Parts: sequence; structure tokens; C-alpha cells
Amino acid sequence: MSPARPTSARKDPAPRKAGKKIKKIAKSKRKTGAGSPSDRPAAGHRTDLLEAMLRIRRFEERCVELYSATKIRGFVHLYIGEEAVAVGVNEALTPEDAVVATYREHGHALARGITAEAVMAEMYGRTTGCSGGRGGSMHLFDASRRFYGGNAIVAGGLPLAAGLALADRMRGQDRVTCCFFGDGAFAEGEFHETANLAALWRLPLLLVCENNLYAMGTALARHEAQTDLAMRAASYGMVAWAVDGMDVEAVEQTARRAAEAIRAGAGPHFLELRTYRFRAHSMYDPDRYRDKAEVERWKHRDPIDRLLDRMREDGDPVDEELAGIERRVAAEVDHAVEAAEQAPEEPVEHLLHHVTSAPAEAS
Repeated sequence: MSPARPTSARKDPAPRKAGKKIKKIAKSKRKTGAGSPSDRPAAGHRTDLLEAMLRIRRFEERCVELYSATKIRGFVHLYIGEEAVAVGVNEALTPEDAVVATYREHGHALARGITAEAVMAEMYGRTTGCSGGRGGSMHLFDASRRFYGGNAIVAGGLPLAAGLALADRMRGQDRVTCCFFGDGAFAEGEFHETANLAALWRLPLLLVCENNLYAMGTALARHEAQTDLAMRAASYGMVAWAVDGMDVEAVEQTARRAAEAIRAGAGPHFLELRTYRFRAHSMYDPDRYRDKAEVERWKHRDPIDRLLDRMREDGDPVDEELAGIERRVAAEVDHAVEAAEQAPEEPVEHLLHHVTSAPAEAS
């Protein structure tokens, strides 16, 4: 299967609304390698984007090592290759906004600001983990950051996100709820129910589809007759954009525009972020359903390398800072592993905590 056509990384995607022709958005004045320094994003911000993506990449690479050493058990779904999505979208959100993620959510959690130490401890199943060691890889959660967790059920987070958005609207709070989900969610009724109600009630909901072309081991064209997911979402009467999900700056720009429109009362927005996972669906997956040449083609569009190349072309001092970024990230991940290995496991007598209520005392 050939990759879905990505929109140009240097153009704003065209919005789609049901019943209307697609309107073209004016091209960005900034082009790669052109324009004065004032026309370009600040080098410092780009460095922050780079460090955020490298943190996710190095964290996940360490998870591969730890899983192979049986330090981490259970299902593990890696985010390697999709870092631009989590980082770009989270840059457009505020601490007051809510995030609902999928079971491939290590990147979302780290980009949201949950520490590598808290995530790694959760991977180890230790009490210092962000979910107290009870969630593991697929159920990261941190209410203090309004990160309402991963969800092991395909499309299972969508109705929860709609409820959060409805609650915010009823309370008159200026918040956006962002829900991440994969292309496989389009085959589930939860997506269509949520999209319909969100548009009908004009909920402050940002629907972010991470279209990595495969619902587990099934290619998109094998389970969806119409593979233009943004167009399908637009049929519910919401604004929908298809974006190059391998370009962190394009993702941030579009997510920021969508979030601003939602805050202004424009109702739900849908982003189809066309991306690709470089690893198999999970650590258990032999990955025999994809052609190796296809994987290699997508690796040439690695979001980290693309940002590095653009920064170099624009004269940003990235090479002077890259070694320092790598050292900081490596130290952060090393500390997370050391802390997780020293953290306690939950005592057996606590296993029913948060599961059953305390026994009533006899009167």
C-alpha cells in the first residue's frame, strides 16, 4: 500500500465543511531556507520542539531494551516515528485543557509534561508511577495535568472526551478537550456517535486522528472504502484538516489554529495527522503485514531529522546545542530507570484499594 498523500509541510491545510466546497488557505509567507530571520520561528522554540521529540524517542528506545530484558512486562505500544503529533498538538494546548489518549500514549504523556520518572515507574508497575503502578503502559493518567489517560479500547476515549468537553461548556469554562485516536477508530461506532453529538452540540472538542495507515495489522484501504478521513469527518458538519503528521511545525501551526477557533465558539475541529509508526503495532507483533521498503521510505521522513535539516538550512545553531540536548535527555531517562527499579511495588494487602469500598462498621 502506498502512503497517504501528505499535505505540503509549508502550506496550511484546507478546511473542509459539509455541504461546502473546499476553501484554500493562503500560503505561509515563510519558506524553508528563505526570508529574513524575523520571518522564521524563533530558534529557541524550535530547539524546545526538538528536545521534546528526542525525549520521547530516547524514552521509547530504552523501553525496547527494558522489555527485551523482561524488566517491563505486558503490552507495550511504541510511538517511535509519530513524535511530531504529540509534541505539535500539545504545544497548542494550555494546562487547563484536557487530553484523552490512546493505548499508544507514552508520547502524549511526556509531551503533556508528565515526568519520564513517573511514566517509567508506571511501566515497571511501581507505586510511584503516574497511575500508582496499576495502569502500566496502556493506562497512564495524571488528573493534575488534566491528562485523562490512555485507553486500551479502540475509540474508547472518544465518548469520555465528549463528556469532558460538554462539562466544560456547561460550566462556561474556556477549555478545549483534545482526544487522540487512530485511524482504526473510524470502524467503531464510538467515533461516529461522538462526532455527531460534538457537531450537534458545538462542543469545544479537538479530535486528533493519528492516521498511521494501519489499524493494528490491517491497512487503511482494507477496512475503509473512503480513505480520506478528513473528508469523512467533515460530513458531520465540522471543520476538518488533513496535515503532514511528520512535520512538527505544521502540526503545531494547524493545532493552534484549531484550538483558537474552538475557544472562539466555532465548535469541534478534526485533524487527520498523516503519520507512520516505525515499529510494529506492539512488542508482541511480528510485523509481517508491511513491506520493509515502505517502512524505509517513511523513515526518510523522520520528524526529528526533518526538523534538524530545516533548522540547519535556516542557519539555526542546532549543532551547537544538539549534544547538550542528547546529554540532558539521556540523563533524564537514566534517572527514570534507576528510580523505577528502586521504587516499591504495591503491597498485596492494598490490592483492593480503589476497587471496593471500605467495609461498613457495625453499629
